Amino acid sequence: MVSSSHEALHRIFQEDPALFARAVRALGVTFAEPVSAVPLTTDLTENRPVERRVDTLLRMETSDNGSFLLAVESQGKQDPDKHASWAYYLAHLYAKYGLPPVLLVVCADRRTASWAARQVDLGPPQWPSLTVRPLVLGPDHVPVIDSADEAARDIPLTVLSAALHRRDPGADAILKALASALKGLSAEDESTASIYIELTEQGLGKTPAADFWRQIMAADLSFFQSETAQSLRAEGRSEGRAEGRAEGRAEDILLLLERRGVPVSGGERERIVGCGDLDVLGVWFTRAITAGSVAEVFEPAEG
Repeated sequence: MVSSSHEALHRIFQEDPALFARAVRALGVTFAEPVSAVPLTTDLTENRPVERRVDTLLRMETSDNGSFLLAVESQGKQDPDKHASWAYYLAHLYAKYGLPPVLLVVCADRRTASWAARQVDLGPPQWPSLTVRPLVLGPDHVPVIDSADEAARDIPLTVLSAALHRRDPGADAILKALASALKGLSAEDESTASIYIELTEQGLGKTPAADFWRQIMAADLSFFQSETAQSLRAEGRSEGRAEGRAEGRAEDILLLLERRGVPVSGGERERIVGCGDLDVLGVWFTRAITAGSVAEVFEPAEG
């Protein structure tokens, strides 16, 4: 199963597509912020037994750069086959949509980020036919945002900063700043805060920073409505209470899909309600934030 931290590192760009333009400025690359962004199907499978899926795919519209496709890959470790897969993604996307594709690879591990950033030429050395040149965001490319004021100015970038620096000494300071910024949101923005809390929780993975985040959440459970807060409320209670948390999370997913106008069939509703795994439900909840169909909520993704 794809890990929650994997999901968070690319889905944050679905929640705020303009984050792409702000984040890659640290790489010395300038894109105008999009005036619109349309999620596209991530399924790049052809009519053959090979299935390929990009993590997140957005059609970006900007006033300066025009239209382009943004493919976001969350990469947790080095994979010798990945550059070939990325070449396939880019060629397929250009052939399918007729728009220039940009590949953004997000890595929480520094060695993986350095590996992913390598330019790979495909073809004989005297005349390469195709070059794979990803934009890569790793811990050394996204700043440590440890000021509450700075975090409030760009909460999505702070969430990304927390996820990428989750193993660094400055992680706790980022999380403190982020919690302060989230508390400052108005009552009307509580649902937005809940989404970013959820993405932060998932982006931290199984690290000491995740435990620190749980402590911050425990300080004000009346405000924080994420899965972390729900689990803290239920700590020390019976196993039956854990089942109740799963039911509550399933209801959250169904309510989110309903409010976004995504149709849910009877069978799909049964599958959501019948799931008792909080980790799976957490991944489904995050996907439901931007999914265009329930099939996209359930679909597997490449690791």
